[in-house]
Amino acid sequence: MKTIKKAIQIEINIKKSQFICSLVPTKTKAESKAIIQKFNEQYHDATHNCTAYIVSDGEGFDDDGEPGGTAGKPMINVLRKNELHNVTAVVTRYFGGIKLGAGGLVRAYSKSVMEAIGEAEILEIEEYDIYIINFEYSDIKTVDSEVRTNNLEIINKEYTDKVSYDIVSKDNRDILKIFEKYSGKINTKFKNKQFLEK
Repeated sequence: MKTIKKAIQIEINIKKSQFICSLVPTKTKAESKAIIQKFNEQYHDATHNCTAYIVSDGEGFDDDGEPGGTAGKPMINVLRKNELHNVTAVVTRYFGGIKLGAGGLVRAYSKSVMEAIGEAEILEIEEYDIYIINFEYSDIKTVDSEVRTNNLEIINKEYTDKVSYDIVSKDNRDILKIFEKYSGKINTKFKNKQFLEK
């Protein structure tokens, strides 16, 4: 699976209409909706702000007043064709006075997203199981040693009254098995699934 490393924006002009495509990495529908809202405010004077997103908890698109099926759907089709996930696309259009017709709109919105993808830095991502482990400060050396020995990756650390690591095994080793010998001292449990760079 693929995503984009960071936000990117490109601009193209077709028959005097200006199309600005913004691609933004997003993980959830809530994040996508917040990004879309941000661009709606930023480009409140645009003729249309058409959108498409594919994220971990769903996907969606919107023509924002363009004729049905001429903007959002072509945009999401380009994201699907490029196997992109965890991304939101917003194409802002400033109408230049020349109508493009349905076919012209489909081509223009598709081209905007394709050109932005062409400029973006693409990452290969995979869905992994994330585990959280909680332990006493006195066990840090033991845990760090197991993490190194088993080629695990720590993606988050928190230090409160106890220590808490979010860890992942990128070669799909069973993390519960690795730490079961410390049962009672080191508490290990499944946290969630996340898309991470391969």
